[in-house]
Amino acid sequence: MNRELLMLVDAISREKNVERDVVLGAVESALAQATKKLYEGEVDIRVSIDRDSGEYETFRRWLVVPDDAGLQNAEAEEMLMDAQDRVPDIEVGEYIEEPVDSVPIGRIGAMAAKQVILQKIRDAEREMLLSDFMSRGEKIFTGTVKRMDKGDIIVESGRVEGRLRRGEMIPKENLRNGDRVRAMIMDVDLTLRGAPIILSRSAPEFMMELFRNEVPEIEQGLLEIKSCARDAGSRAKIAVLSHDRRVDPIGTCVGVRGTRVNAVTNELAGERVDIVLWSDDPAQFVIGALAPANVSSIVVDEEKHAMDVVVDEENLAIAIGRGGQNVRLASDLTGWKINIMDAAESAQKQAEESGVLRQLFMERLDVDEEVAEILIAEGFESLEEVAYVPLSEMLEIEGFDEDTVGELRARAKGALLTMEIAREESVGSVSQDLRQLEGLTPELIEKLASGGVNTRDDLADLAIDELTELTGQSEEEAKALIMKAREHWFAAGQE
Repeated sequence: MNRELLMLVDAISREKNVERDVVLGAVESALAQATKKLYEGEVDIRVSIDRDSGEYETFRRWLVVPDDAGLQNAEAEEMLMDAQDRVPDIEVGEYIEEPVDSVPIGRIGAMAAKQVILQKIRDAEREMLLSDFMSRGEKIFTGTVKRMDKGDIIVESGRVEGRLRRGEMIPKENLRNGDRVRAMIMDVDLTLRGAPIILSRSAPEFMMELFRNEVPEIEQGLLEIKSCARDAGSRAKIAVLSHDRRVDPIGTCVGVRGTRVNAVTNELAGERVDIVLWSDDPAQFVIGALAPANVSSIVVDEEKHAMDVVVDEENLAIAIGRGGQNVRLASDLTGWKINIMDAAESAQKQAEESGVLRQLFMERLDVDEEVAEILIAEGFESLEEVAYVPLSEMLEIEGFDEDTVGELRARAKGALLTMEIAREESVGSVSQDLRQLEGLTPELIEKLASGGVNTRDDLADLAIDELTELTGQSEEEAKALIMKAREHWFAAGQE
């Protein structure tokens, strides 16, 4: 029987063009599965076949786990302390094995054994094909639509299959069996049977790769695509940079009579592409990204990573775009939050901000409106600036002598100290467990304290909208912070 086993293994190996060890491994797995059925519970069985004689041994084994981890499966695990009583030098992650009776091959259902072996061989063949395909380093998967699978499209390229999920297709694109398809390889998931290569036609990376294929200058390193934002099937923006002054980045990507950009557009179901010149100056980059709208002025807020962009009335609709598409894509492309407004809105916002700042200076520095207006006009935006801007700069302000500047700086420092003491008092009631919560900054702690949130449980009890109103965070940030605060509840429930 053992000789016959080896002959069968050799025959299958030749027939399926699979290594002999892979087939033997499949037989070992089949024997192990049959042995497991003789036991109750989730036992771990290992079968070892001698590659020369065909003789095989069967072992039941237990994984050694740390003492403080506890046993998740007592039938297949053993704690380190108990394992070392049997094998003194054993370590966590190793196995304790003991021989058990082997199941005769004749007692294994022939069909079951054959199915396990053939499935293992198919898996091995699939992995070999996949490994060969991925070794080519291709980023775009080109194949034919083979079938539909629960809303996904299975695309076949040779003997390798990719999966194009519904959410990664271009909206309103109607793909049918036999259609030729190109898509970006996003990931490989070996747990997916049949089609482990995850594809996308809507990802920004796909458009970037299409341009790389169409524009040789990118491959040569003369041009670089810095970023891309897409509203798949409708409109997209890409930012390009030239590393050679002789090469026009936008014209090169467009191509003679638009041939290059049209090739990309045709592949993407007519998706319109705006090619933007990348700049290391964020304001200039945003201005370019908002094209074709003309920008009148722009105010950058580094702290909030946002920009207020002012356009005239006739450019307002263009800057925003249909359904906010243009400004949304520009924001995604540049990574900045962009607030579009007309001149009247900008003036109103500046007036409101100036009013708040004027009131702050008048109250905290104990000055009249005229002095507060002078500080605002000179660009001062906080008490910190008044307190610590170099003395020489403040002395350049018309009407400010050395005594005036010295008094203003002293009052500003005093106001800052008073505010800091008040802040410390306001957060004094905040519990230590809340202070130490990951993700909480001193500013957030102060805002929470002002709203009566003094403990971790207080924070955990808040609704998302309550927290966003209190701290000004986004819904995603507020949700993450609340879930972090609730972690100890879940941990306690599992004990």
